[in-house]
Amino acid sequence: MREFWVSSGHHLTRRTEGGGLAVTDELILAYLARPELLPPPQASAAERSLHAALLAAPRRPVQDSEVAGLDDADARENWEVLLAFRDHLIAAPSIEAAYLDLIRNGTGSTPPLFLNQLVHLILRNALDECEDPYVLRAGELLFRAQRVSLQNGAALLADAEIVDSQEHGTHSPLLAMFGQEPASDLDILNAENAWTYWSRSDAFTMALNIGSDPRAREALARVIEAWIRHLLHMQVNVEPLSAIEDHDWRWFVGLDAEASQIGNALWEGRTIGEDMRSRVLASFRLTFSDVSYVDDRVGDRPVYILLGMTPDRILRVKPQNLITGLPLKAYAHAA
Repeated sequence: MREFWVSSGHHLTRRTEGGGLAVTDELILAYLARPELLPPPQASAAERSLHAALLAAPRRPVQDSEVAGLDDADARENWEVLLAFRDHLIAAPSIEAAYLDLIRNGTGSTPPLFLNQLVHLILRNALDECEDPYVLRAGELLFRAQRVSLQNGAALLADAEIVDSQEHGTHSPLLAMFGQEPASDLDILNAENAWTYWSRSDAFTMALNIGSDPRAREALARVIEAWIRHLLHMQVNVEPLSAIEDHDWRWFVGLDAEASQIGNALWEGRTIGEDMRSRVLASFRLTFSDVSYVDDRVGDRPVYILLGMTPDRILRVKPQNLITGLPLKAYAHAA
C-alpha cells in the first residue's frame, strides 16, 4: 500500500476496533505544536508553564483559572479554543464520532481550519487502501478550497492556497497579461502523469479537470460513496450525470453553499439565469442499497447531488452536507 496525505496526521493515530481513528497523545502534541500555541519570546511565565505541562501530559485537565490567568488576550482565546477542541476529541470514542457530533450538534467555537483537518484525517482513513490517484485528487475537494479556471470549455480545479501563493509570489505576470488562468502553471491530472501524484500528494499541486474529463467526476462519485460508507456505515451508489432530467425531484444535497442556493431555486420551480446555471460544475445521482433507512417521503427515489462554484469561481465543498443533508430516518453510528 502506497503512502499519501502524510500531512493529515494519519500516522499519529491508531485504529479502533470499529475501524475509526482513536485520539492519541501524539495527535494532541501535533496541535500543541501549532504556531498559535507556541509561546512567543515575550510570553508570560504562566503561558510557558501551561504549554510545558501539556507537552509532558497532553491529556492533563486544565482548569479555567489557568487560562484566565494568562496576560495576553489572544493567547487566552487560542488556548480556550484548542482545549475545548482537545477535550471534545478525548471524550469521543473516535475521531469520526467527534466529527459527527460537531456537525450534528453545532461546531461552537471550533475553527473551520480544525474541521477541515478532521475531514482530511477521516478521509485518509476512509481511503486507506485506495490506489487511484484520481480518487485521491478528487478527495482533496472535501478539505481544501479550489479555484476554478475555465480553459477551452473545461473547468479546471486548482488548490486555492497554491494558486494564491503563485499570484503573490512566483506566478508569472506574463500569464496575467495574456489572460491565462492561474491553473496554467499546474500539471493537470491525466493518465500519463497520474503516477506522479504519489510523490506530491501533500503538495496539492495537481489540477483536476472536472469539466471534461469523465474520470474526474467518476472519482468524486467514489469519494462520496466512501465518505458516506465510512461515517454512516451505509452502502450507496453514486453516478455522475450530464444533466438532471428527472422532473419529480424528491431530495437534493448541495455540496457547497452555491450549489444549495441553485438547488433550492430549482426545487421551488424558479427560473434561473444562465449565469447561475453556468456555476454548476457537476451533478450526481445517489441511490441507497437499503432504503429501510430512508425517509418515507423519498423511499427508493434517487437523491441528486450538486456541485457549484461562487461567482468569483471558488469552490468550497461542505462534506458535512453529505451527512446531515441526506433523507435518513435516524442517524447511523460512527466507528
